Amino acid sequence: MLTLNPPLGTSDLIPTRIAYGCWRLAGSEGGPRVEAEDGKRAVRAAIEAGVNFFDHADIYGRGQCERIFGEALKDMPGVRAKLILATKCGICPPWDGRQHSYNSSHAYITTSVEDSLRRLGVEQVELLMLHRPDYLGDPAEIAGAFDQLREQGKVRWFGVSNFKPSQVQALQSAMDVPLIVNQVEISLGALACLDDGTLDHCLSARMTPLAWSPLAKGRLAGTPENEHEAQLFAALDATAVRHGVTRAAIAIAWLLQHPTRMVPIVGTVNPARIKEALAADSVALSRDEWYALLIAARGAKLP
Repeated sequence: MLTLNPPLGTSDLIPTRIAYGCWRLAGSEGGPRVEAEDGKRAVRAAIEAGVNFFDHADIYGRGQCERIFGEALKDMPGVRAKLILATKCGICPPWDGRQHSYNSSHAYITTSVEDSLRRLGVEQVELLMLHRPDYLGDPAEIAGAFDQLREQGKVRWFGVSNFKPSQVQALQSAMDVPLIVNQVEISLGALACLDDGTLDHCLSARMTPLAWSPLAKGRLAGTPENEHEAQLFAALDATAVRHGVTRAAIAIAWLLQHPTRMVPIVGTVNPARIKEALAADSVALSRDEWYALLIAARGAKLP
């Protein structure tokens, strides 16, 4: 079974060290379609492997991912009480002729949550995040929507996704309860968070980073496309051999070493690959191994 992480931020939510991302349960936008039964099989595989933290968004699969997950829950009586369910809202995608935009208005947030609850078949989610910063977002209005959802018992805790530290601070200043997570892109193929202040802010604000695309949109588990990737993959493979796991597991274990105690979000719908990725929980990289992978990922020596 997976190891439990410290609580998310300053909350009482205790997740597994690795979360399962549900964005592919119905297939990816513009990519191959996933049958509902395959999506439900992936959910069951993650739960049976010990995952208790599941990440959703209202736009994943145009709502179908939440619906598939809800159907899987119906087939697993008693499981819901053991899980931490998170969802996100705020992106208005360019579907059906709509303008691609962001919306964090009171009405949009509350309506989105109600729709997500209905699709998931639950009365409450443990965590709600704003999916992207809304340049027209009013922190006081957002805080009002969050307060209403908490008072109604529809959401327990709140966070953000893809926010810069200054954007987090602006929203937090209007809230009476703490933001507990910032879901950000970080992997050995996307290192900006290490240097742009995002992870430093998470440490100082006691927020937990949730790492989306921990395998760099799958590239780290694939075939190298250039010399830089070939060198990084060789370093990952050598480390994987020493620890008896796959390259993907080492890439995820690299994230688990960070002092923020970030939670990587694994999103494959292949049960075998879910198991391979979760093996990262058993890997403890040495400081030398961690820095060797960082240097390989940067393609340059440390200063």
